[in-house]
Amino acid sequence: MTSPLELTLLLLLAAVVGVVIFRVLNLPPMLGYLCTGIVIGPHAARFVSDSESVQYLAEFGIVFLMFSIGLEFSLAHLRSMKRIVFGLGFSQVVFTIGASVLVGVTLRMFLPSIGWQASFALGSAMAMSSTAIVSKMLAERLELESEHGRNIIGVLLFQDLAVVPLLIVISALEKTPVDLVTELGFAALKIVVALALLLFFGQRIMSKWFDVVARRRSQELFMLNLLLVTLGAAALTQRLGLSMALGAFIAGMLIAETPYRHQVEEDIKPFRDVLLGLFFITTGMLLDPRVLIHHPLLVSLLLAGPILFKLSLITGLARAFGASSGVAIRTGLGLAHAGEFGFVLMNLISDKGLVDPEWIQVILASMLLSMLIAPFLIQNADRIVMRISSTEWLRQSLQMTRIATQSIKTSGHVIICGYGRSGQNLARMLEQEGLSYVALDLDPDRVAEAASAGESVVFGDAGRRESLVAAGIHRASAVAITADSTPASIKILHHIHELEPTLPVIVRTVDDTDMEKLLAAGATEVIPEIIEGSLMLASHTLVLMGIPMRRVVRRVEEMRDARYSMLRGYFRGADDTDDDIDHEQVRLQSVPISERAEAVGMTLGELGLAALGVEVTAIRRHGIRGVEPGVETRLRANDIVVLRGLPEALGKAEAPLTRVRRTLAESNN
Repeated sequence: MTSPLELTLLLLLAAVVGVVIFRVLNLPPMLGYLCTGIVIGPHAARFVSDSESVQYLAEFGIVFLMFSIGLEFSLAHLRSMKRIVFGLGFSQVVFTIGASVLVGVTLRMFLPSIGWQASFALGSAMAMSSTAIVSKMLAERLELESEHGRNIIGVLLFQDLAVVPLLIVISALEKTPVDLVTELGFAALKIVVALALLLFFGQRIMSKWFDVVARRRSQELFMLNLLLVTLGAAALTQRLGLSMALGAFIAGMLIAETPYRHQVEEDIKPFRDVLLGLFFITTGMLLDPRVLIHHPLLVSLLLAGPILFKLSLITGLARAFGASSGVAIRTGLGLAHAGEFGFVLMNLISDKGLVDPEWIQVILASMLLSMLIAPFLIQNADRIVMRISSTEWLRQSLQMTRIATQSIKTSGHVIICGYGRSGQNLARMLEQEGLSYVALDLDPDRVAEAASAGESVVFGDAGRRESLVAAGIHRASAVAITADSTPASIKILHHIHELEPTLPVIVRTVDDTDMEKLLAAGATEVIPEIIEGSLMLASHTLVLMGIPMRRVVRRVEEMRDARYSMLRGYFRGADDTDDDIDHEQVRLQSVPISERAEAVGMTLGELGLAALGVEVTAIRRHGIRGVEPGVETRLRANDIVVLRGLPEALGKAEAPLTRVRRTLAESNN
């Protein structure tokens, strides 16, 4: 019998190993969780038995996921995407369930055990796609704002919204037709009551209550209140006989209307990601790998059939809603696989006994395999589309032609990669100086509005080699990359370096964490927004303190010429996060020199700190701070040495500065 502590440690160890492996393979961590569950589950290595406590805890992962989705469902967001969400999304779910019922009725003559109830339930599960996998991959590929990205996200939003009523319907499917209608009517009444309690009354209370909590200025209290609201809403809907996910979703919608939405979203992430990972592990435990050995053809058929059907259905629906063939196929490829809520519905199907347990195992195996295939379908969507769609090549050519038409008459211009706020500000300054530019952006609404206003912006992916060529990179004087994603900037830099290795490239980044990476990738200059903001703050403060403007400007220019070296690095505080990125950031650290330290009387050159990758930026002696000491500077007792470097290097450099000189008596002993 495994103790709760041993079970927790085993799950943590397995999760860490699984996620590390999948991160190395550049695959979504959710797939790592699924495979981990398969390996350690009761059907394979049997490290973990089918524990009800683990299953119950994992359900909270879905609760927090639905809460996070609720945060995105502001009324304004729904209004702007209503055609995709309630048009394309609704059609996809309804047609998938309808097709499943038709297939079930047809197969009933061969498999009498499969009734329309089972077909409806299985169709509901098949209609789902993975929000966790797809949204993350689209974000990494910078495709969230593309046309197919918007279609995919809109359909996923409706699927997530449809889970709650589908859970209610499937729970009532075992009833007689009369009882089913009564059950659904009663469920609808309970939903209305829950919505009234949470939306009408909750909406009035939520904002005021969060104001009261926020004024206490306690992060601990804010976090406790957030958990109380989320789980309290889930408990209320559960008490009314509905799913906990519905309450969490409504709670997220309520908070989305308050000013605390973004803070809540950041605070809830650790709970959501960890518990959702646990949910995927327990889902993986449901699969018996022996099914793949005993029923390989059946699993393959149930894997290929739904993927091809959903791909064809969604592609056709997307075309009917006005998408081009290439966008429609990309939308279908992004949604053809199974999803995490499909497993939630499958668990309910299993509990209700609607489908034979052996069939459940075969269906679970095919769903898991489809989720493992999903990243590869999305990564290779462009190649697949070019092979399938005869018009996609023409559409891409027309897009390149539009870009080339915009840039054909210009030379010595600047190519702006990304036309957000930073790109637009740059464009205005270039216009004021009489300099030409061509901007590339993937937001169709932004491009349409800016182009109609006469600005030189076209729809195009700066991460594609062809787009840069069409934008006239061989005739350009410079390129400005305004993306806030380092991987996206490095991808663009790679293409620029291949096409025009000597072309000056200015890259905007959020902070100085990845400056070396970007410079190594070919950036001529990297502009960290945080450091530029601190420069402006410092310059305004110095001017207000009476320092002459000429001297302030000179100071700012000196710091910029030194590639921000004087500003890079910071003193760590209690409120600084301790994450992976933080370990790669340059820090400042103060080290006091005691009277018995071996370093007393030694020069900085003799200590060899530079060889460790650490720089001495200042020495404070007798209350006076000396900046940038030389290698010949000798240390004295009670000096405070300010070091700059990476955390690991600082740890090594601290040792020779703090090592105590041993006395003769101590040496003899």
